[in-house]
Amino acid sequence: MYIISLLFNSRLPGLSFNPFYILSPENRSLLFLGATGTVPVNNVHGWWTLVSANYLHGGILHILFNMFAFRQIALLVSREYGVYRMFIIYALSGIIGFRISYLAGVTFTIGASAAICGLIGAALYYGKSRGGAYGQAIYRQIGGWALGIMLFGFVVPGINNWGHGGGIFAGAILGFFMGYNERTKEGLLHKILAGTCAIITVIVLCWAIGSGFFYRFTV
Repeated sequence: MYIISLLFNSRLPGLSFNPFYILSPENRSLLFLGATGTVPVNNVHGWWTLVSANYLHGGILHILFNMFAFRQIALLVSREYGVYRMFIIYALSGIIGFRISYLAGVTFTIGASAAICGLIGAALYYGKSRGGAYGQAIYRQIGGWALGIMLFGFVVPGINNWGHGGGIFAGAILGFFMGYNERTKEGLLHKILAGTCAIITVIVLCWAIGSGFFYRFTV
């Protein structure tokens, strides 16, 4: 989706002295491909952007940071919750985080941060719930991630703090209801839910690309 968003730019992306804008898609390109927020939801696409926006990024630094964070945190959550529950938490937390930011009046937003924050919330719940030396170590480690993201959001303008906070909240709640491996093993229901989330994601992304081409070359 990042490469496609660059191809949708009206001109070639250039270099910038601001690292956050290096190889950055235009807002118009992101809007065509399913950015979310009050403007896209109310005036352009609709609620499906709560899914598609998780897979759009505003620049090379944005996507690299999210990939690094996902790799670090998803490995932990997959180990303690299982791969299927990890993906359910990731997918639903992104949707819930963006829904909360919509209710807060955020006009335009993209990125996987809300979904990644969902994994952070699930890991925080796991560490606190499990307890003991290992649980406390996990809680402190992931708490550092949460604190860093919050500080970053207050220092850097344009960060969707509502999405981040909503994602953490959603991840903790989902972690509580679905449980982790030490309490209950993954079952058929988790596989069905994860498969459903994956199918919906693929359908929405295909729709986003199709509608993006329509808007890009007709508007």
